[in-house]
Amino acid sequence: MTTRTTRRLILASASTGRLGVLRAAGLAPEVVVTGVREDDVDDADTAVVVQTLARRKAEAAAATVDADGALVLGCDSLLDFGGARFGKAASAAAAMRQWASQRGKTGTLYTGHCLIDAATGARAEAVARARVTFGSPTAAEIEAYAATGEPLRAAGAFTVDGYAAPFVDHIEGHPSTVIGCSLPVVRELLARLDVEITALWV
Repeated sequence: MTTRTTRRLILASASTGRLGVLRAAGLAPEVVVTGVREDDVDDADTAVVVQTLARRKAEAAAATVDADGALVLGCDSLLDFGGARFGKAASAAAAMRQWASQRGKTGTLYTGHCLIDAATGARAEAVARARVTFGSPTAAEIEAYAATGEPLRAAGAFTVDGYAAPFVDHIEGHPSTVIGCSLPVVRELLARLDVEITALWV
């Protein structure tokens, strides 16, 4: 039988989607928002960009906690679509333009993860990918979606745990990857640091 641990899990992200995914899996992370810049990593490989940003977030949050055995998780996501990368939409108008261009097409959502043991400095990292095929919402539906404000809070100007769910036709990969925190990857990273995910269940 797995022994429960008193170790804290800290999520270095303001994303309500990531927090919701972890809570639904039985975890109870504390949230530390780091304010790390997300617009100054220039690399041709989207996987490198999201991993670099996830690492920065985890490192910044780990630096603010006592070395009491806390586990700090940083994540970052971007949509790679037709050779272009998309994070949160800058405005409702930008979200509408993006959605108009991606209707009926497929992109890849990348989510980088970095888990740090604040007590030892040990870390584990990985990038998850999911192929997302978008539906064909009407212009009126796109306008209504942009007006919700959700595209301004989600990587790729969409998420599958909110208003955009009916406009996504197919996902190849774990849905939690698209929301911004891959649960299979989190389990893998914890295992690399000799922690069973079930030991963190509440």
